Amino acid sequence: MAVDYTVIVVYLAGMLAMGWWGMRRAKSKSEFLVAGRRLGPTMYSGTMAAIVLGGASTIGGVGLGYQYGLSGAWMVFTIGLGLLALSIFFSARIARLKVYTVSEMLDLRYGGRAGVISGVVMWAYTLMLAVTSTIAYATIFDVLFDMNRTLAIILGGSIVVAYSTLGGMWSITLTDMVQFVVKTIGVLLLLLPIAVVKAGGFSEMKAQLPTEYFDPLGIGGETIFTYVLIYTFGMLIGQDIWQRVFTARSDKTAKWGGTVAGTYCLAYALAGAVIGTAAKVLYPKLESADDAFATIVKDELPMGVRGLVLAAALAAVMSTSSGALIACATVANNDIWSRLRGAVSRKGEDHDEVKGNRAFILIMGVAVVCIAIALNDVVEALTVAYNLLVGGLLVPILGGLLWRRGTVQGALASVVVGGLAVTGLMWGYGILANEPVYYGLLSSLAAYVVVSLATKPTDAAVLAHWRERLAGRGGEAPAEAEAAAPSAAGA
Repeated sequence: MAVDYTVIVVYLAGMLAMGWWGMRRAKSKSEFLVAGRRLGPTMYSGTMAAIVLGGASTIGGVGLGYQYGLSGAWMVFTIGLGLLALSIFFSARIARLKVYTVSEMLDLRYGGRAGVISGVVMWAYTLMLAVTSTIAYATIFDVLFDMNRTLAIILGGSIVVAYSTLGGMWSITLTDMVQFVVKTIGVLLLLLPIAVVKAGGFSEMKAQLPTEYFDPLGIGGETIFTYVLIYTFGMLIGQDIWQRVFTARSDKTAKWGGTVAGTYCLAYALAGAVIGTAAKVLYPKLESADDAFATIVKDELPMGVRGLVLAAALAAVMSTSSGALIACATVANNDIWSRLRGAVSRKGEDHDEVKGNRAFILIMGVAVVCIAIALNDVVEALTVAYNLLVGGLLVPILGGLLWRRGTVQGALASVVVGGLAVTGLMWGYGILANEPVYYGLLSSLAAYVVVSLATKPTDAAVLAHWRERLAGRGGEAPAEAEAAAPSAAGA
């Protein structure tokens, strides 16, 4: 394992070095939080694919392939569909807004007062996403070093917190680009063909496994529909995803770069399912389907290659974890804390934006590691987060982008009614049931439409300003625009 250990250590050291390099570039709020809004197509596509394809997409995707066969690709496939929908239909408008958070978009569209509650919901979602990603370090480091769970979480979490705190989005962008390359080589170019060959090829896999393993809909229509509601729609509105859209240097970059990333996700989904199907042939009686990835890597790959593929799994986890962490800190600082100290700001006190955001990443990072150590049931935690996100925020966000008649009262009613409905239904049906997100989303939509029609339309001046921002006019504050000097980053 010495060669494998060397590969992993070099990879981790590289992540920290990029954090140090990013610190030298992040001199303004725009540079720190959204990489100066100047990523070109190559870097944008790579980093967007990296953040959406995390540990759940890699380890969990292979596990679903082990359990259901090719139809196990549907979870990651719906993530790719969501990214495609976001990129083709909404990303250009989102990028032109020049905001930092989803809640700022809601305030712009509805004329203020909508962002506070939505900020709390979005903060809870990004926090739990970061926590569940951080817990995944325990699985990977256990395979690598037979490491204690708590120590593994502290080690992996500390590295992510360190490079994220140092350089903000620049560090995360650079590390995500490396992680994208490592995942592509490790999973698509190495593990996929090796797993198929070890299993005897597709003909042997078909001979060894039941026919339903090769049924594209074998996982079940209801499960696929639930994946679409949670993951496809979740991709449309998550702060972690939007914050990457904000890094694009143009609306065309956001649209076409995101389309490339979404297409890559579809290929990654199929690859994970095929690897899991091959693992079922090789190891038909594993205790847990989620052990399939680690088992096939540990037992079937040669040294060096094994280290690279494990580094790919680590890259998948780190990219999602760092993206969720900076999103969580951005929402906590800009949407929640900044409103609490708003009165102080109006008195003219000068606040160091970079220093403040860096402090919030550190604070949120420590909180994430502590919660990850204490938490056991990550599936339930992530389900709660996604249900609240989709049930509470999908309607007012998409409604604001698509329906002019929507009002701030309708948006607030939608968030509150949808959030309470999802919470109550999870209590009644169970956290992992499908009904909470179904009925929560319907109640959120009903509240939005009814209250919006029953209240005074949004002020014409607010809508005029909104249209100006959507058109790409009246963007960032002059200080930020001046700080963001031209760059060829991501060409």
